[in-house]
Amino acid sequence: MVTLTINGQKISVPEKTSIMEAAAKAGINIPHLCFLKGINEIGACRVCLVEVAGMNKLVPACDTECREGMEVITNSPRLRKIRRTNVELILSDHKSECTSCIKSGNCLLQSLANDLGIIRSPFKTNTADKSRWDNRLPLIRDAAKCIKCMRCIQICEKVQSLGVWDLCGTGYRTTVGVKDNLDFQAADCSLCGQCITHCPVGALRERDDRDVLNDAIGDPEKIVIAQVAPAVRTAWGEQIGLTDEESTTGKLVCALKKIGIDYVFDTNYSADLTIMEEGSEFLERLAHKEDYKWPMFTSCCPGWVRFVKTQYPDMVENLSTAKSPQQMFGAMAKTYIAHKLGVDPDRIFSVSIMPCVSKKYERTVTQVNYNEDGYDVDLVLTTRELDRFIRSDNIKPEDLINMPFDDIFGEGSGAAVIFGTTGGVMEAALRSAYFLATGENPEPDAFKDVRGSKGWREETFDIKGTKLNVAVASGLGNARALMEAVRRGEADYDFVEIMACPGGCVGGGGQPFKEGIEQAEERGEKLYALDRNNAIRFSHENSAVNLTYEEYLGNPMSDKAHQLLHTHLKDWDIEMMREDT
Repeated sequence: MVTLTINGQKISVPEKTSIMEAAAKAGINIPHLCFLKGINEIGACRVCLVEVAGMNKLVPACDTECREGMEVITNSPRLRKIRRTNVELILSDHKSECTSCIKSGNCLLQSLANDLGIIRSPFKTNTADKSRWDNRLPLIRDAAKCIKCMRCIQICEKVQSLGVWDLCGTGYRTTVGVKDNLDFQAADCSLCGQCITHCPVGALRERDDRDVLNDAIGDPEKIVIAQVAPAVRTAWGEQIGLTDEESTTGKLVCALKKIGIDYVFDTNYSADLTIMEEGSEFLERLAHKEDYKWPMFTSCCPGWVRFVKTQYPDMVENLSTAKSPQQMFGAMAKTYIAHKLGVDPDRIFSVSIMPCVSKKYERTVTQVNYNEDGYDVDLVLTTRELDRFIRSDNIKPEDLINMPFDDIFGEGSGAAVIFGTTGGVMEAALRSAYFLATGENPEPDAFKDVRGSKGWREETFDIKGTKLNVAVASGLGNARALMEAVRRGEADYDFVEIMACPGGCVGGGGQPFKEGIEQAEERGEKLYALDRNNAIRFSHENSAVNLTYEEYLGNPMSDKAHQLLHTHLKDWDIEMMREDT
C-alpha cells in the first residue's frame, strides 16, 4: 500500500494504482475523455491533468501511478485554465452540431464543455467532413466529430481482437479511419457495435431507421407486427426516465402500442422455437458424430457468425444450421402467425426491436431472411432507436400502463428469457436437450454452472450416462482464444455458445449506455430473476411452440421446419447491403 494526499485528503491505495483510481475511491471526480479502465489509459485527451507537488509539469491522472507521500491537486487556477484550453482545442476540431447529434444529452464532451462554461471556442474551427462514409451501411462513422480519443481503436483491438480502426494521417490531418485505408466492407467488421457504445461523442452510431417504421405505421395497407428481444427488457427504460422497477415488459408493450404498432409479440416465443430446433439438431449430430465436424457452435448471434465467416472459414460447418430467434420469428410472422391472425401475409410489416447492431445486417442476408415473397423481417430497430422514438412521440413514463403481449405469440419460457445473457442459450438448450434425450425434465437450474461473467467458461455435464463437454464465450477476443485452442487440439468440446458482445446481448452494441459503466452483468441478473419467477422454465413446455409444431411444422427438424427455420450458414453473404432510409 502507498499513502498519498489528494486535495488535502489522505488516501491509502495498493501500489500501481493510478491517481484517477485513487481519487475515485475518495469520491473525487477527475474529468476525462479518452480513459477506459484497463483498455485505454494513454492520457491522449490531456483533460485529466493534475498537479503533483515538487513537479513543474502537469501529469495525466489516468496513467500516472501513485507514490508514497505524493501530494496531488486536481483543481487549481492553473489547472482550470489549461483544462479549459484543452477542451476548447478539442472542440475546434469537432463538428459541434449538438441539436442534431444522436449523442446530445449523453455526450461526454458536451458535458465537459458545459461544466467548464465554454460558450464558444476562441480557436479557428477545422471541421470539414474528412470522410467518404456510405451512410446507408448499418454502422456509420462521422470523422468530423471524432476527437481522436482512440477508444474505438482499443476496444476493437484489445477486447474484440479485430482491429478494424486505426489512426491515419499526420499532424493536424490525423484522424481515425478503417485500418490500412481499407474500404469498410473489406475490413471484416463483425458489426458488434462495441465501438459505438464506447465512443464518448457522436462519431460512431448505428443507422437510424425510425422513419421507415413511421412510414409503415402510416400506411393503411400494412399491418405492423413487432417482436421484442429478451435483452431489450433489461434496458429500454434507462433513457426515458424509468427506474428498473418501473420499466416492466408490460409498459414496453404499452409504449409500442402508443407508437402505433398493431401487434406486439415476444421474441421469447421464437427463442423457445430455436431451442427446440437447435437442441434436436445437437442430438441428431451426437447420434451420428462421425458425419459432422465438432464441436457444434450456436448460430443465433450474427456478429459471431460474421466473425467465423471472415476469421475461421474452415469452421463454418461447425455452426448450427438453426436460424436466430429474430429470423425464426420473421419466418413464422409471414406464414403461421399470419394464418392465426387471419391476415394476408403480404400486408404484414415485421419489425424487430433488438439490442444489437449486427441484426440490421442479418436482416439483409438473403440466405436467412428472404423467400420468394419477400423479406421475413422488414426492419430492425435497436433499443436506443426505440427510446428515441418514444421520446420523439412525447410519451411520458407516467402515462404507461402494464399491457400484455398479444395472444399466443407473446408466451415465452424462462429458458428463452436468459437467451439475452452469456451462457443463457447454452443453459436453455441443455434443459431441453436433456428432456428430448430422456423424456424427463432436469432440475431447472441443473446447468447453472455455465453462468458467470468470465469471458471463457467450460463445464462438463452428464446426461443419463452421456458426458458432454461444453463451453461458453462472450466477446470476440475470448472467442478467438477459444477457437485457436480448438484448432490446436488443446480444447475438446461437444457444444459451444459464443456471443460477439461481452456479457452477451444485454451488453449489445444497440443498448443504451452510461459513461464508464459496464452494465451487462447487472442486466444479466435481471434476466435470471425473470427466469426464476417464470411459471414455465423449459422451452419444450411453451404451449405456443407446441401448438406451432402440432398445427404447422410437425416436429423439430421436419422438412417444413428445415425450410423455414434453418439455413446453410456456409452460404451466408457477408457483404453489407446498403439501404436507403
